[in-house]
Amino acid sequence: MTEFNCDLHFHGPYSSGVSKNMLIPIIAEQAKLKGLDVCGMADMLQASWMKHLRENIIEKENGVFLDKKEQVFFIPQVEVQCNKRIHHLVFLPDFASALNLKESLKGKAVFDSWGCGRPVIRLSPEEIAEKVLDAGGIIGPAHAFTPYFSVYAFFDSIQKAYGNMGKSIHFLELGLSADTNYADMIAENRQYQFLTCSDAHSPWPYRIGREFTRIEMKEPSFKELKKALEEKEEKRIKLNVGLDPREGKYHMTACNACYSKFSLEQAKALNWRCPKCRGSIKRGVRDRIEMLSDGKSKHPEFRPRYLHIVPLAEIIQLALNVQGINSISVQSMWRDFVERFGSEINALIDAAEEELKQVNPRVGQKVVSFRKGFVHYIAGGGGNYGKPVICDSKEEFERKKGEIEAEMKEKDSFKGQKTLGEF
Repeated sequence: MTEFNCDLHFHGPYSSGVSKNMLIPIIAEQAKLKGLDVCGMADMLQASWMKHLRENIIEKENGVFLDKKEQVFFIPQVEVQCNKRIHHLVFLPDFASALNLKESLKGKAVFDSWGCGRPVIRLSPEEIAEKVLDAGGIIGPAHAFTPYFSVYAFFDSIQKAYGNMGKSIHFLELGLSADTNYADMIAENRQYQFLTCSDAHSPWPYRIGREFTRIEMKEPSFKELKKALEEKEEKRIKLNVGLDPREGKYHMTACNACYSKFSLEQAKALNWRCPKCRGSIKRGVRDRIEMLSDGKSKHPEFRPRYLHIVPLAEIIQLALNVQGINSISVQSMWRDFVERFGSEINALIDAAEEELKQVNPRVGQKVVSFRKGFVHYIAGGGGNYGKPVICDSKEEFERKKGEIEAEMKEKDSFKGQKTLGEF
């Protein structure tokens, strides 16, 4: 058995808002630099993308798929939307099962036009789950907590959302605005395995692998993934890795136009309309989870730890104090670290402190400080990403706390607004 770093949720270039560079050869090359071993195939039900997959992915024995240069493994995957506006993450054994699923959904969805990589299917979650299982696949909620297109945006229970097929749901995808600690506040979720995935629309390493799951498998195949998700007692999910939820775009309840933040009570009193700009206020993941929580902080015995990371390029940008994550200085420094440690994940998680500082003292110190938890967050909300403030010492961390709280109080001066320390 081997542990694999897996990012199992991508989109192809035939979905709206996705980079034209999101192609298998580029994904494989960049995933290797990131430190990923296994990627999702993305948007498998779209005909042009399926053609690209067939031309660029080879199948080995035991249902194992690789890019042609054999840099990275791939598992068949697609995201779909049901008639309740919920997004679902689907994994399938092979190309044939994807075609069988697509055939079974004829007349219920549009698959092959540009922008339909994530097809809208005119069936309920229960009906879609039944068809996925009939095709030999598995299904679970995608980005389960976000205020748009998620199961908890429209239902109080995953079991209720999937009806009679609820017993066949074994996993959920956390999404960028929640982590294990938040998700397990809801009692029902303690029966599920959690996947951390990037949902990437771009192939570059500050997007792919920003969240990933470390899974133990004999070989990286659908069969082994299914076992890891269904057979919890074997504890094959070894690690969930991702952003601190406060960096997510929908963590706080906030205006989706000017991003002012509100408590849930304030938003209700304002009838979900921002008094600053009259934009609509969107309920955040944190408040939604608290609404459904049983008040306990409890993890099931099979749950692995959750490790918070931030993309290395973002840390370099903060350390060098430059504008633009794609600037020449940031990308040059990123390449220095990847060349030294073999991948971004190795640099972020495994590299020794002194070796990091040998590449660059300022960047190395920021990575070390992040590992030690000397980080404050200006929490995201309303569609705006949160921002980490990485301090170089415990003393700076304590000093910055008061400064940031004062700044946030001044910026969001609504009566009763919680401070940063309470987020």
